[in-house]
Amino acid sequence: MICAFCQREIADYSNFCYFCGSRQHAAPKSSTAGKRLMRSATDNKISGVCGGVAEYLDVDSTIVRLVWVLVVVFTGIFPGVIAYLLAWLIMPEAPLPAPQQAQQTAPAPQPSTQSNT
Repeated sequence: MICAFCQREIADYSNFCYFCGSRQHAAPKSSTAGKRLMRSATDNKISGVCGGVAEYLDVDSTIVRLVWVLVVVFTGIFPGVIAYLLAWLIMPEAPLPAPQQAQQTAPAPQPSTQSNT
């Protein structure tokens, strides 16, 4: 899929552009193809759990991270960390997006300005 704002190629399942952060409006998926909850391979800080949850819920990953921190602070550190570790172990990792093909152009030769005197 191509981002409508920065015109860079991103994965078809992405909700947000990796480069400019704009929300993507993908074509609706067929009813047989459901969403899968997976750890994000591209939007990760520690293991991609919050990025994967954000892609699944169709929200920004920063909001999910802030909510997770608030849950950890208000419920006690132990339950929140255990839940994160369990999610890290249970959730499969999403596949990496296809690599971009860089256009290989040779730089123009620079004229020599040195003289032999």
